[in-house]
Amino acid sequence: MTSDPLAPLMFVVLFLLIFVGYPVAFVLGGVAVLFGGLGVANGNFDPRFLQMFPDRVFGVMSNQVLLAVPFFIFMGTMLERSRLAEDLLRTIGLIFGPVRGGLALAVVFVGALLAAATGVVGASVVAMGLISLPIMQRYGYRPELAAGVICASGTLGQIIPPSLVLVVLADQLGESVGALFVGALVPGVMLAVLYGVYVAGMSWARPDWAPALPPEERERVQNLGREVLRVLVPPLVLVLVVLGSIFAGIATPTEAGALGAVGAMLLAAAHGRLDRENVFATAEATLRVTCMVIFLLVGSTAFTMVFRGLAGDIWIEEHLTNLPGGKIGLLVVANLAVFVLGFFIDFFEIAFIVLPLIAPAARKLGIVGDEMVWFSVLLAMNLQTSFLTPPFGFSLFYLRGVAPPEVTTGAIYRGVVPFIGVQLVGLALVWCFPEIVTALLPS
Repeated sequence: MTSDPLAPLMFVVLFLLIFVGYPVAFVLGGVAVLFGGLGVANGNFDPRFLQMFPDRVFGVMSNQVLLAVPFFIFMGTMLERSRLAEDLLRTIGLIFGPVRGGLALAVVFVGALLAAATGVVGASVVAMGLISLPIMQRYGYRPELAAGVICASGTLGQIIPPSLVLVVLADQLGESVGALFVGALVPGVMLAVLYGVYVAGMSWARPDWAPALPPEERERVQNLGREVLRVLVPPLVLVLVVLGSIFAGIATPTEAGALGAVGAMLLAAAHGRLDRENVFATAEATLRVTCMVIFLLVGSTAFTMVFRGLAGDIWIEEHLTNLPGGKIGLLVVANLAVFVLGFFIDFFEIAFIVLPLIAPAARKLGIVGDEMVWFSVLLAMNLQTSFLTPPFGFSLFYLRGVAPPEVTTGAIYRGVVPFIGVQLVGLALVWCFPEIVTALLPS
């Protein structure tokens, strides 16, 4: 069976409408209906493919893996609304403050901790932008460095478990969420360390870009050690309970997500911040993001069914499996495609449109088992760059929304460029040393 010329044309129309600005979920469904009708009209599409659509949608709605999505969103949003980030940044900033570049290092540390505790990029970037950016400005930080470290540290929630990216990747690539969580742990921490190394290096090379806090600032807080324990211990316990239960095989990611949602409410209550307003706002935010994910899944299901009905999957598989270099060629093309698309569209859209077409070719070339987990983590790190790459990086928009007028959009864009380079270094390390991902996987 050869592919219909309509199959590649579907992608052209799809991305054209996305770049124009139409909602992606409805573009996916609309393009599917349009090209399904054209395929029936020219006799190259079997309408029985569309009869399977209700069963596929029911399968999406009953998917136990995707049930983890609202739980982790609820957990992260509740922790953000309970001002956990504010407490952490204030206290950790005082610890690192006397060191040159200490505030920026504190942002990296808190970004990693928030990633493990919340996994929600928008909440992390907004919280750190509201709290730490004015402080860094007050003490003379270079706007580019301050904006770049906030945006980059906020995106750690996309690779450090529990991560929505990893949950979606596991569903789309047919892998275990727990295996991806285990595989992504070391690369996520490594990326945070690389951010810290870059910040320390810039602080040493350009002392005027990241001055230390004056001594009198640290002396404002009495019993700093006790304050650190009070602020750090609760989120660390929550992280250990959620991730530890998954890694130990005690709970599935969905069950651990539910446990994390309850734990986040308990932490908010312990701080006296669990009220009707916070609960309703958290539930509303969870509903919005979850509905977006489900509508994207339904639209991508319709698109994929019509695309396969036009034998587009065969067209994609033939091209990907016959690339020069075989498996290496596929890895290069897949990662380049994801990186370039990240400049223009969101990671959800890339995951639901592109990855289901890459997975069959990868398996046909022998990328299975631990190697598929490595490939998935590699793609997750690559997808993370979509939050930083101009012009449509969502972290840039989040920070622009809360940054003061004197921090220009140009400064934010220039600030993230070095951190994109750091992420590419991390990506190269994971590529060259797969053991970074596979070392902790059960044999």
